[in-house]
Amino acid sequence: MQRGVVYGMLAGALWGMVFLVPRLLPDFSPVLLSAGRYVMYGVVSLVAALPSARSLLRRLTREDLNALVKLALAGNLLYYLLLTGAVHLVGIAPSSLIVGVLPVTVTLLGRRDHGAVPLARLVWPLALVVAGIACINVDVFSASGTASGAGSVSIATKLVGIACAVGALACWTWFAVENARYLQRQTHFSGNEWSVLWGVVTGLLGALLWLVVALLPAAAVETSHADTRWHLFWLLNLGLAFGASWLGNGLWNAASKRLPLTLSGQLIVFETLFALLYAFIYDHRMPRPLELAAIVLLVAGVSWSVRQHAGDDSDRSTLEEKAQAAVH
Repeated sequence: MQRGVVYGMLAGALWGMVFLVPRLLPDFSPVLLSAGRYVMYGVVSLVAALPSARSLLRRLTREDLNALVKLALAGNLLYYLLLTGAVHLVGIAPSSLIVGVLPVTVTLLGRRDHGAVPLARLVWPLALVVAGIACINVDVFSASGTASGAGSVSIATKLVGIACAVGALACWTWFAVENARYLQRQTHFSGNEWSVLWGVVTGLLGALLWLVVALLPAAAVETSHADTRWHLFWLLNLGLAFGASWLGNGLWNAASKRLPLTLSGQLIVFETLFALLYAFIYDHRMPRPLELAAIVLLVAGVSWSVRQHAGDDSDRSTLEEKAQAAVH
């Protein structure tokens, strides 16, 4: 469990970088950002898969392939496309308000899974997480909501942006639950091997999306950029492909194999925390009071949940030891 928690935290640290790229590349459309990121992810994963390609292909089943395609579509391409679309259309504040409840939705969906702690014991830790998310979003609305540009767009555009954020929340919630359940059911791939296969499949889907982009008029997907911007685009996407996608997903898969969904779902909160940290560094400022309160509440809520799960795991271990002693 301790390893699983550490892996989940490290995955969140890498995933936090994802929120910086749309900010660094505001002139690139969500379609280009999604296609570029996952084409590079596919290249990195393919290179990582080459040394053990025969072994991986020998163990790969049709069920695995179907799961990989569905997970790659929902958890990678569609999620990132919707997330960047929401940020572009309505700004960071409403998008983070909606997508930021991921720890709660994943935990609630996983409450009936094996190893899950009863929901009654997680009410107060979850309340702290919700309070922390509320603090983050109250601060964003009050401090930078008017600066996001969302106030100048039409009602229809805002509704489309909110729908994109809700869609992103649904995609990642479904992905986190289904991926964790599938990893715990199958035992013929390690977390890292699954991440590599997942990356290769995602890369193929990203290449198909890039082909669609190539067939569309340049004005439709904003492909007319200076060479220096394209260089930055590919460099940043290579960084995301290696760090956030390949390594981050591998760490998350390793965590998902070791933790019940009621705990791993809440560890997603570290993505928000690290995204905030990177934003503070990028903006060269310290956190405001509400941001600091949010960080404290989120860390306290997740830490409390970890203790609840650790106590439950300790109780199960004690019962198993007593049962083994009785047999002997």
